[in-house]
Amino acid sequence: MSNRTSIKAAQFSESVIRQMSQMARKYNAINLAQGFPDFPCPVALKDAASKAIYDDINQYAVTWGDPEFRRAIAEKEGPYLGITINPDTQVTVTCGATEAMAAVMLATINPGDEVIVFEPYYENYGPDAIIAGAVPRYVTLHPPEWRFDEAELAAAFNEKTRAIIINTPHNPTGKVFSREELEVIAKLCQKWNVLAFTDEIYEHILYDNNQHVGMAALPGMENLTVTINGLSKTYSVTGWRVGIVIAPEDITNAVRKMHDFLTVGAAAPLQRAGIAAMQLPQCYYDDLATLYNQKREIMLGILDEAGIKYFRPQGAYYAFTDISNFGYQTDVEFTHFLVRDIGVAVVPGSSFFSRPELGRKFVRFCFSKQPETLEAARLRLQKLKDVVRLGV
Repeated sequence: MSNRTSIKAAQFSESVIRQMSQMARKYNAINLAQGFPDFPCPVALKDAASKAIYDDINQYAVTWGDPEFRRAIAEKEGPYLGITINPDTQVTVTCGATEAMAAVMLATINPGDEVIVFEPYYENYGPDAIIAGAVPRYVTLHPPEWRFDEAELAAAFNEKTRAIIINTPHNPTGKVFSREELEVIAKLCQKWNVLAFTDEIYEHILYDNNQHVGMAALPGMENLTVTINGLSKTYSVTGWRVGIVIAPEDITNAVRKMHDFLTVGAAAPLQRAGIAAMQLPQCYYDDLATLYNQKREIMLGILDEAGIKYFRPQGAYYAFTDISNFGYQTDVEFTHFLVRDIGVAVVPGSSFFSRPELGRKFVRFCFSKQPETLEAARLRLQKLKDVVRLGV
């Protein structure tokens, strides 16, 4: 470590997901690594964003969010989650859900506090905890259903535990936490007075009649839950960087302070466009679910053809796969082969685990892509049968 850089910066590397996107560009590979749609966002959002710019909504918004946007968030998310939300005292708009999680941790965690993280986990959570001075405490989600062991989870709670992070629908596995599972977590949170940070960015991308359950709506959890969300995934605008934090008033006040000094505020015209997003009719979400179910089935069919084992996702837009039958020593070795020689970029599973060896047989495919992109990936992945010696 350089003596001019911090101890915190030395404790984690740059994003592996973004590294794989860089490799995709280098080798002209199809990018099924980074979780962004390669198709247009709804026209209503484009029109609203353009109108806001031409209406000169181009200066600072209220630091913690355009009041009209916060009201729209409360009106849309409240009924969906089954809670009452005060837009003036419980909603903060951030620069993406990534900043939202960082601001929440900085606002609620003291150095030495423990944060429970289910693994595999989205790669930002570990660094977020380190930046906030927390100690991550990992609890395993066990395949093939990616369920936690109740005894293991209970053992992770103690007097140092400050929060638990719950991501549902889950990245990278596609797991949707059931009401029963969330109730188990809720009881432990209440027993130990622990906050639940819920990353619900994929809340509307669900399959096979799975239902999204908001932790904040469970009895006793309204004042212990911080809900994190954003426009990125549901509305196909990952580059807009508009995130949402819904929290009790005292936590909201602290989050707003952290957010102010981290980024000042999210883009003003895009917040106005967010109002249009929040006001889309139910048929938009129905069509979204149908669209992603079609993409899921195409992706799973591609994996079947290529001989890649997978865990059938219940939500989100990733297929988490088991590549142990391909004979590679590590997931990183396999993904580098795939991007260089096959022309498809995916994410090595080790980036989702606290210890790389735990993820060495997994890789993640993203299927939030146009049919043409998925078809091109299918043709390239067919080459696996010719160039990979199975079982080596």
